[in-house]
Amino acid sequence: MKKITWEVQYHSLSAVFKHCKKCGKKSQFFCSEKFRVNAQRRALDVWLIYNCSDCNTTWNARVYSHISPQSINPVQLEGFHTNNQALVEEYAMDSDFLYRNGVDEVEIPPYSILGDDFLLSENVELEIKSQYPFPVKVSSLVKQKLHLSHAEYLHLIENKNIKSIPEQDLRKCKLKNNMILVFQSE
Repeated sequence: MKKITWEVQYHSLSAVFKHCKKCGKKSQFFCSEKFRVNAQRRALDVWLIYNCSDCNTTWNARVYSHISPQSINPVQLEGFHTNNQALVEEYAMDSDFLYRNGVDEVEIPPYSILGDDFLLSENVELEIKSQYPFPVKVSSLVKQKLHLSHAEYLHLIENKNIKSIPEQDLRKCKLKNNMILVFQSE
């Protein structure tokens, strides 16, 4: 069986939608790619800053609240102070983190899928990887990369020509970090 790996590569950070107090409506917010670290007595607060696309009002996504500086890894704390790009991406691309901070919707950013195509007549074990736990539908990835219609994709599922390990509903499941699919020819 042929083994192939695809990697989802995101081209930008995701925007979020939430109520903007200044605009008085649900607005799109973009990540400023900056952290705010505030020290009060013996506790730290850390936020990832977002800006409203309409009025530029800031919204702070809480990373840590009233935490002891000693309980944060010193490298991570330095990353917050220096707005480390990898650390910004780690939080800005974590949809669970964003929903816990009260956003209404997280927009899937533009992405591409790196890796080899294959023919459906081949037996293939496909590993799909994502650097961030971002909820992109597996069906969208497979259909886009293999140029399949929705009907063709459903036909693969119904005829058991595609399955996931561990088994999931391939009509609905989302990629978190990685997934293995097995394609078997008819």
